[in-house]
Amino acid sequence: MKTKTFPRGIHPPEHKHGTEDKALEALPAPEKVVIPLHQHFGAPTAPLVKKGDEVLLGQKIGEAKVLFSASVHSSVSGKVKAVEDFNHPLGKPVQAVIIRNDGEDRISPELQGHDAPFSLSPDDIRQKVKEAGVVGLGGAAFPTAVKITPPKDKSIDTIILNGCECEPVLTADYRLMMEYPEDILKGAELDRIATGAKKIIVGIENNKKDAFEIFRSQNPGFAFETSLLKTKYPQGAEKNLISALLKREVPRGGLPFDVGVVVQNVGTAKAVWDAVSQGRPLIERAVTVSGTGIPDPKNLLVRVGTLFQDALDFCGGAKDGSNMMIMGGPMMGLTQWTTEVPVIKGTSGILAWAETKPARERACISCARCVTHCPMGLVPTQLMKYIKHDFLDEAEAWGALDCVECGCCQYSCPAKIPLVHWIRLGKNQIIALKRKKSA
Repeated sequence: MKTKTFPRGIHPPEHKHGTEDKALEALPAPEKVVIPLHQHFGAPTAPLVKKGDEVLLGQKIGEAKVLFSASVHSSVSGKVKAVEDFNHPLGKPVQAVIIRNDGEDRISPELQGHDAPFSLSPDDIRQKVKEAGVVGLGGAAFPTAVKITPPKDKSIDTIILNGCECEPVLTADYRLMMEYPEDILKGAELDRIATGAKKIIVGIENNKKDAFEIFRSQNPGFAFETSLLKTKYPQGAEKNLISALLKREVPRGGLPFDVGVVVQNVGTAKAVWDAVSQGRPLIERAVTVSGTGIPDPKNLLVRVGTLFQDALDFCGGAKDGSNMMIMGGPMMGLTQWTTEVPVIKGTSGILAWAETKPARERACISCARCVTHCPMGLVPTQLMKYIKHDFLDEAEAWGALDCVECGCCQYSCPAKIPLVHWIRLGKNQIIALKRKKSA
């Protein structure tokens, strides 16, 4: 079968062999969970519990008060030890609910599913997804209830299921596709009903042909297409995936809504199915724990709020000499400064390895490799220069806000210039100025 793809991009080593054949394994619930009240795009949630309260498995402990937010639920039953600021994998401490697990997993009566999920109205589906606190599990953690509520002036015709998992090392989504294909497809069908879309396309890279064949063999009782994509990074980025599968270009500053598409990660689709059919909130997710610093790498089902150290210990602990830990993948993940941070809804991987001294940054030689490989068609070195010298209007005009921070430019730069760091800094400064002007 002919593979589809998008222009430009790179081909980093995959390094998936350590975990791709390892089935998902449930990590036992820890004695203590730390559940941040902000682990999604948008505003933090308001705490619903206080120190000393008894909580149940799946009980809502953080309420979303605005549109762009997502409720937070307890991943264990037990007693609240504290509601206080705690280390967060995104860097800044945030308010969190710390719960001592009683080991009983007493289930909240709030958890109620539906015997005929496909008979529900779009509004009912969206409400159940909202109540479950489902967010995008590919990394962005955008509230899913908002994503499947298209604006009235936007007509959605296609749901794209993102089964690429193009980041090196990570294999959690692959294992979900191998082990839960029916649940994933049913979640996509609920998305289709909620958005009024006409079709579902499942995009899977050709380094996962066994998963592709499993999906092609499924007969869930509704129509869907399965497309094989070329293994290339960042094939799974929304705009690139839309380009590869539909040959549509999302306009600058626009969203997939603008070209009639909703893109959803396969893990998110399963979470949608769990939320609507079982009433199960998002309190657990698939995580790859791997890297050269991990003795026994695994794909784990981890409860939200589990500390990284607990997951590392389950995989043999970090090897002596390991000096770098990343949440997510090696291309777009975030370096961590401590293992005492909790797994959040957006944690797709915990990677550890020994990092040698970084190469010395040198002057740009104008080779244009960053331009050649940028999947968004930007000029990263020019953006870096504008931002470095505080020409933010010019940086915005040259598309700084269109950068998806995929790292293709920095990966391919022979001068080892930290291009992504400069562009990320510039984006934050531009957004801060816009907020200041609109205040």
